[in-house]
Amino acid sequence: MAAPGDPRRLFRLVQEGRLCILREELQRLGGAGCPGLAGDTLLHCAARHGRRDILACLAEDWDLDIESANRDYKRPLHEAASMGHRDCVRYLLCGGAMVDCLKRGDWTPLMMACTRKNLGVIQDLVEHGANPLLKNKDGWNSFHIACREGDPQILQYLLTVCPDSWKTESKIGRTPLHTAAMHGCLEAVKVLLQRCQYEPDCRDKCGLTPFMDAIQCGYINIARLLLEKHKACISAEDSLGAQAIHRAAVTGQNEAIRFLVSELGIDVDVRATSTHLTALHYAAKEGHVSTVQMLVSLGADINCKDERNRSALHLACAGQHVACVELLLRSGLRDSADITGTLAQQLTRNADILRCFSHSVTA
Repeated sequence: MAAPGDPRRLFRLVQEGRLCILREELQRLGGAGCPGLAGDTLLHCAARHGRRDILACLAEDWDLDIESANRDYKRPLHEAASMGHRDCVRYLLCGGAMVDCLKRGDWTPLMMACTRKNLGVIQDLVEHGANPLLKNKDGWNSFHIACREGDPQILQYLLTVCPDSWKTESKIGRTPLHTAAMHGCLEAVKVLLQRCQYEPDCRDKCGLTPFMDAIQCGYINIARLLLEKHKACISAEDSLGAQAIHRAAVTGQNEAIRFLVSELGIDVDVRATSTHLTALHYAAKEGHVSTVQMLVSLGADINCKDERNRSALHLACAGQHVACVELLLRSGLRDSADITGTLAQQLTRNADILRCFSHSVTA
């Protein structure tokens, strides 16, 4: 531990909950106003680590301001709420802490509490007047943040105390349903479908629907629920004309692709409307060898060309993906010129890829 008088020693004493020794140190120093990292006070440290007794001592015996803000404008209440320390939250609220104080990015303590599955802290903040409808700089309110964590009890509570909290979108047009679907929060999605009135194919500014989010992240159970309970469209397109199967190819979600093709009957060679890229093109571009292999096994046409007459081989070569090039050549795809007359092998200087082409010619 640091030497007596060193601020680091005081913060360590708070962190470890050693109140008696801390009192002695502060009496010897004659004060507790030592700033820590990022402008934290000892109160911030006590709140962060759930040291309610030290919090009270610092506020009552040493007159530290419970509204003191660090360089991120974070107050002790933010710290206690974000870490789920209910006794510290209650102490600060009873001491008059501003319940909707803002830290950098316009985050309130309630928003911070919603990043954790701690219903008790959320209830305390709301009962002391916290406003669930306030938004941070990205346009997320507390309900939206809670949907990312996916605790159904918290969502039910917020909808009960603030029935309109679900009627929100981020600055890029994403709803809480998008967020819950993307993060695989099945129980949260069930609550949202039961209690909220989202449009079946509500879109963000990139044109993504919750169904597309679930598919591209591999959450087939959520995708299935959105189809059965929400009548989601399986062929919805994003702003570039890509469908769910294309998004799944980009992220390498093999089982989601199998679900779309084998169970839902999506055409494995369906093209994105603006580029004419197929799922095989997207997978090759990203270098997802197993996805390329799965698409071929599902009957994908390896000879499909996009609007620039490029095959998947062009995109694999441009991305310098050796294993994908090797697999495509082994599957029977042969090099050909795009609309500019460029061969796929001209898009790489990778010696291993060039060897693949040499071997395919001599084979």
